[in-house]
Amino acid sequence: MTLQEQMTLEMQKAFEACGYDPSLGRVNLSNRPDLCEYQCNGALAAAKQAHKNPMEIAEAVAGKLEGSPLFETVQPVRPGFINLNASTAAVAALLRDIAADPDLGVEKTGAGRTAIIDYGGANVAKPLHVGHLRSAIIGESLKRLYGFMGYDAIGDVHLGDWGLQMGLVIEAVKDAQPDLPYFDESFAGDYPAEAPFTIADLEAIYPAASARAKTDEAFSARAHVATFRLQQGDRGYTALFQHVLNVSKADLKKNYDALDVHFELWKGESDVQPYIADMMADFERQGILKESEGARVIEVARPEDTKEIPPCLVQKSDGAYLYATTDLATIVEREKLYRPDEYCYVTDKRQNMHFEQVFRAAKLSGIVPEDRVLFHLGYGTMNGKDGKPFKTRSGGVLRLEYLLKDVIDAVYQRMAETDLPEEEKQKTAAIIGLAALKYGDLSNQATKDYVFDLERFSSFEGNTGPYVLYTVVRIRSILRKARELGIVAGEILPAAGSGEKELQMQLGRVSQTITDAFTEKAPHKLCQFIYELSNDFSAFYRDNHILKEDNKARQSSWISLLELTERELVTLCRLLGFDAPGRM
Repeated sequence: MTLQEQMTLEMQKAFEACGYDPSLGRVNLSNRPDLCEYQCNGALAAAKQAHKNPMEIAEAVAGKLEGSPLFETVQPVRPGFINLNASTAAVAALLRDIAADPDLGVEKTGAGRTAIIDYGGANVAKPLHVGHLRSAIIGESLKRLYGFMGYDAIGDVHLGDWGLQMGLVIEAVKDAQPDLPYFDESFAGDYPAEAPFTIADLEAIYPAASARAKTDEAFSARAHVATFRLQQGDRGYTALFQHVLNVSKADLKKNYDALDVHFELWKGESDVQPYIADMMADFERQGILKESEGARVIEVARPEDTKEIPPCLVQKSDGAYLYATTDLATIVEREKLYRPDEYCYVTDKRQNMHFEQVFRAAKLSGIVPEDRVLFHLGYGTMNGKDGKPFKTRSGGVLRLEYLLKDVIDAVYQRMAETDLPEEEKQKTAAIIGLAALKYGDLSNQATKDYVFDLERFSSFEGNTGPYVLYTVVRIRSILRKARELGIVAGEILPAAGSGEKELQMQLGRVSQTITDAFTEKAPHKLCQFIYELSNDFSAFYRDNHILKEDNKARQSSWISLLELTERELVTLCRLLGFDAPGRM
């Protein structure tokens, strides 16, 4: 139980003892930390209900808390606030409990539950570019949060691998290599195991084919026919399509691995095509499909809506299916295979309405029960310093691997004066560079746009990933020296040194921080916590000579504090998606 929860229970008892509703005893973190650590404002509400002076109520409630070992001070202040400071003994006791708990005091509310986190959204036959960054980074962090909370967390990359883009690739390959067996309708043997193209070939083939289709009507028509034949199960086209998938997935996995982003499922739109016909027939049986200008839609608007919710379009007038159709079919497949308790989708916020329509259609049609959790986190845009979506200097879309290299190079340049061996220096720069990139993104509220600032993100000072990692490395160095001197960790004692209580108070908030970050789907709260914890540690370390302390019990207590600080920092860094190097 957190300190705030303990205080709330005590405060509720005090309100009840004074004859008031115990729910008025809610304790919150103070928004004026210069005045107090926590605050209760319940006396103001009680005064309205009882038609009394709020200060009288605050003083009466405070009187009930006299002698409580939980509080150092309980101070009623005008017009009726109750300012609270925790006792150092209570804080130390909490930290001893946290240190003894492998989960840092976090309640595993997801135990026995399954969640599917849909993030990535890469397209086959195309390279990952900067537009895929936020989905990968935010989604990976959320998946790790789900896992930490006890869920069986399943990440699905949900590839874009269907539709006209495949027909364009097939026809372009056919023009370039017409003698391949995939295009011989009389071929009855086994198709080659090796693909007739590399990822570099595919990355040139698709944009060229896409551009050609815009001006060459005959080629465009052929691509549509090829797409139809593939969707009807043409043997040769299916084999060629499988090559496209294999080559693309291998390259995508390599690039996602470099980002330390990993998916449990590598499914795509093609995987759910077998479900669509039955799903549409079920919609038909239920009578929820409506005709609209030749197309077919599901009406998802509700009487209580305060904004317009357009119908969910599931089939165009020409019979073609859309993203909403495949997204609904994907839920059908996931219900059949996994029956998750929660779905979490991470995409650009411009898709907010799309997912609102899909979620409503899924529940209206009975694909999922009404109480199934379907959540969409729509993230903002990563912009350049000009405030516009991030581009290369030539105005093109930057490949993700080049962006990561730029960040690592920037970190490497800042490490010019370190005395690490060259190989270790390069590996360390890669670790820190990844942290700089991820922390730079995740420290911003996901739903908001932000400016990508390479110089700031790679700095070893300020609210950055490198600064947090430097704190971890410095703590580890102190702990190594302590071991060499034979100093062992002991029981965490009530704070006494300068800055010690501030450090202990921050350490005591870890479980609430993780829980809040998960509940609100807000990884930036983890960033805020570890930045503040790093600052609190730096202040404590500056004012206390840990390795030279004469009081051995106090010194051993401080070593335990450092161990817990390092553990909390590392745990939250891993939830954000990066690790710390051994040295910097």
